[in-house]
Amino acid sequence: MSGVRGILAPVARLDRWLALVFIVLVVTSAVRYLERHGLGADGVLVLTGAALLTIAYSLRPLLPTRSWWPTAWVVTVTVLWALLTLAAPSFAWCAVPLGFAVLQVLPFRGAVTVVVLMTAVVTAAELRIADGVDPTVIAGPVGIALVTVLVYRALQRESAARQALLDELTDAQHELLQAQHRAGALAERQRLSREIHDSVGQRLASITLLLAATEQDWERRPDLARDHVGVAAATARDGLAEVRRVVHGLPPVELADDASGDALPSALQRLVDETAGTASGTGPQVSLHVHGESVPLATDVAGALLRSARGALANAIEHSGARRVAVTLTFLPDEVRLDVRDDGRGFDVDWAAGRAPDASSAQPGRPGRGRGLQGIVDRAAGLGGRASVESGPGDGTTVSVELPLEGE
Repeated sequence: MSGVRGILAPVARLDRWLALVFIVLVVTSAVRYLERHGLGADGVLVLTGAALLTIAYSLRPLLPTRSWWPTAWVVTVTVLWALLTLAAPSFAWCAVPLGFAVLQVLPFRGAVTVVVLMTAVVTAAELRIADGVDPTVIAGPVGIALVTVLVYRALQRESAARQALLDELTDAQHELLQAQHRAGALAERQRLSREIHDSVGQRLASITLLLAATEQDWERRPDLARDHVGVAAATARDGLAEVRRVVHGLPPVELADDASGDALPSALQRLVDETAGTASGTGPQVSLHVHGESVPLATDVAGALLRSARGALANAIEHSGARRVAVTLTFLPDEVRLDVRDDGRGFDVDWAAGRAPDASSAQPGRPGRGRGLQGIVDRAAGLGGRASVESGPGDGTTVSVELPLEGE
């Protein structure tokens, strides 16, 4: 901190108490001197010195905190006090608050030097009026000064260590906040990527297939081509609405009201019908099976299942070469399960996830493609559930998602 140099500088309210004690001791010492020696020429000099010492001491809060001013102040008050003490040993008591003030102003080594000189002055003044050499007059001031300086040196070090810990804690909290911000931004980016892939991305894929079919039927079957265009337009509108809901973290519009528990099965049936219509003539047969008693689901749970089904169905249509795809929704007492099973060509799950020895360059999910399957796994984990992919070359693929009935 600017202006803080001495080892006692951080101590709160110390200035006022030191000033009060110092003034009381100066006045008391001056009165005692006058009582014993009267107001002669020496008395006038002592009173003048006491007044100058009091004024000089009171100027300390007004001094600049840099350059040579603090040192000049210490020299001034110390010399005035030393002259008064040598003339009237009663002023030796003023060394106590004055020494603390010096400890506030000077760094440790400078403060020790001044305190040692002040101790020598006190000892000389006491010896001047003592009968013979009294060892306690020497050992007492030296011991008190030494203990005082060492104790407050220890306090200063402890204070510095505590401040260092507080600084480290503040830095750690700042770094933690930054890390949380980065983690939140990353999580939001992953969420958007996942939801766009399994909602908007799949609708765009459907539009692409419909337009391809339109191009093939444009001349031979114009009525069917117009139907394809109409479905593509409707899909594009739904995709635009879904983009807005994804950006705002809202569930699919089909799941906005699920008081009866039929919203998710109905939405899955529409998804199956749309997929079958998009892939008609070229794609697999798609069917939906619902087991158990339908119950209302939390919107995040129902939305996660619908978007996972959309992503898994899109993968099956685009990549598997399957003839049949079955979507199964099962309501259990404490969870709901979604399975999307196709009889297509399948793939090596370990190789696709980059876990196989020869897949060092593969990325999670399907090699060379996006993170659709990994997104399904991450979405389930974010809701306290789990997702798995079972597949093998020639064995088809099953994507399973299990979520608790109430999302976490």
